[in-house]
Amino acid sequence: MESNKTLWQLYKSKPLVLRIGIAFILGSLLGLFLGESVLVLEPLGTLFIKLLKMIIIPIVFLTLVAGMRSLTPSKLGKVGAQTVALYLITTAVAIVIGLFTANLIAPGIGLTLPLEAEIMTKEAPSLAEVFMNIVPSNPIAAFAEGNVLQTIFIAIVFGLALAVLQENAEGNIKSGVESIFNMIEAGAEAMFKIVWGVMEFGVIGVFALMASVFAKTGVDALVPFSKLIFSLLIAVIVHIAVTHLLVIVSGLLKQRPMGFLAGVKDAMLTALSIRSSSGTLPVSMANAENNLRIDEEIYSFTLPLGATINMDGTAMYQGVAAIFAANLIGQSLTIAQQATVVVTAVLASIGTAGVPGSGLIMLTLVLTQLGLPLSVVGFVAGIDPILDRFRTVNNVTGDLAVTALVAKWNDAIDFSSGSWKQ
Repeated sequence: MESNKTLWQLYKSKPLVLRIGIAFILGSLLGLFLGESVLVLEPLGTLFIKLLKMIIIPIVFLTLVAGMRSLTPSKLGKVGAQTVALYLITTAVAIVIGLFTANLIAPGIGLTLPLEAEIMTKEAPSLAEVFMNIVPSNPIAAFAEGNVLQTIFIAIVFGLALAVLQENAEGNIKSGVESIFNMIEAGAEAMFKIVWGVMEFGVIGVFALMASVFAKTGVDALVPFSKLIFSLLIAVIVHIAVTHLLVIVSGLLKQRPMGFLAGVKDAMLTALSIRSSSGTLPVSMANAENNLRIDEEIYSFTLPLGATINMDGTAMYQGVAAIFAANLIGQSLTIAQQATVVVTAVLASIGTAGVPGSGLIMLTLVLTQLGLPLSVVGFVAGIDPILDRFRTVNNVTGDLAVTALVAKWNDAIDFSSGSWKQ
């Protein structure tokens, strides 16, 4: 009994990110060496993803409304404008980096496009549809369907109404608003406790996820598309290193990049494991509060919004995949066509949900705009789960970098504590 207790204490003494990292590596190796026999573990990975999805809507709604308590209507407009502008700028930069990297590495040259490849495409939403769909016709349905953008809208409207009442009301109305805010803040704290429990299970969940992924794809899935995978990986590394760490953290925040990376490593690893910006949202919020020391009034707004509209990695992939598609059929994209990729991908990213595989929908739109064969979508779909992991890491890192910058501009971050001192 004492021995078991000692082993458990040793396990718990290790940082969660280290335990998840080891699970990631061991699961991948197990899947590669044992093959489909390890698929019996797949339900554990599925359960982990379902647990994360379960807490997305309540944590978004509760933390966003709670953040409104100290966020006045005028400040909300300022924070919103800053956040959206930064997200659009970093997304455009990401696409340019993706195009530049793909032009250098030239993925797709030497490969043959199989015209019989199965084409699984979905119609991408128009920009007008994206904005119209922000407003739900049924708030309860928005919660039930897990629509993050509509939930954000509902939370902002409700929280803003409470904030206005808090400033202007008197007597019982004012005390009632205070009680509602107190209940919502208590609910948000309870959700963070649930996040902790889900992430503890995440060690098992990530192990099972990686084992099942590599059991299905095997090492052969990496070989034909090595240049495509390499191109995206290099582009992601450059974007994180230059845009997020050098420009935002070092240049604008005046902080050490290692302190930022130490603060967001849990979210980055979770994104790599489950390939979902929305699914990683609870971990991103926990990192923002506990490690980056960002005020809830800021991250409760910027992070849910970022998980919906800030698709740096996904938009970057459109540039890489466009070059890949053109090379497959022996064409070269002109400067004007590559500029079209930038504009199209930035606009499309606004309506691309932060869920696994949504990049394929976006790719359909970009290829159609360029007149490239849609069969490329079916061609790359087999390795998209691998590519999607890199894209999601970029998305989540960008969300947190922009959130930290917006927090600084609004005096809502404490650089004297947390991971910034590491």
